[in-house]
Amino acid sequence: MEKVAVEEDSLCRISGEIVDCRQCDRLVAWREESGRVKRASTRTETYWARPLPGFGDPEALLWIIGLAPAAHGGNRTGRVFTGDRSGDFLFRCLYETGWSRYPTVWGREDGQTLFGTWISAAVRCAPPENSPSPEEFLRCRPFLEREFRQLTNVRAVLVLGALALREWMMLLGKHDPSVLRKKPSFVHGTHMVFPHPYPRLFISYHPSQRNTQTGLLTKDMMCRLLREIRAFVFPMD
Repeated sequence: MEKVAVEEDSLCRISGEIVDCRQCDRLVAWREESGRVKRASTRTETYWARPLPGFGDPEALLWIIGLAPAAHGGNRTGRVFTGDRSGDFLFRCLYETGWSRYPTVWGREDGQTLFGTWISAAVRCAPPENSPSPEEFLRCRPFLEREFRQLTNVRAVLVLGALALREWMMLLGKHDPSVLRKKPSFVHGTHMVFPHPYPRLFISYHPSQRNTQTGLLTKDMMCRLLREIRAFVFPMD
């Protein structure tokens, strides 16, 4: 993808290019097939069936990075972490810690607003088996990098899952290869400080249904971490 100068770019422009993207044949086929072959519970709905742009506050202090949309979640509703149990869990926690207007989400017209937060997916299309290929990560990475350049107020990055952590470290490594000498432990609640001007990194397990149902990640764990981040970015709050 051709790089765009920071002063010529914008989150709106990036979002438009994401929605129009058809770079990955496998992902295009899967997202569109998922929109045709629907679950019984969503058979009357019109699926978004396109890539998902970021969502939230352009002046965000916290940037949350997940893995990819779910075929019958974000791929259906057109918004990250909206329409599946992972999103239900995440937005309930965001609401209880003061980052969102409402505790529930159902679609792009639900009136949800994020306060001081932007949410992105490392891969913008729903992948088969929730497993993007290395090439698909690579093709999506420029979108993440361009968002990073536009989110100039971000002081904290929260990665959801090991693959989101890997993508964030690769993005930082492109800017400053020395940061790759640091090896953050993939343990929920871990955080890492990088040299100025890079944001502080916070790590969480992904709020997948498997992780939340088995107790690997609980609401208390996520809310505690979100409050810790809030205390960091709003020290006088």
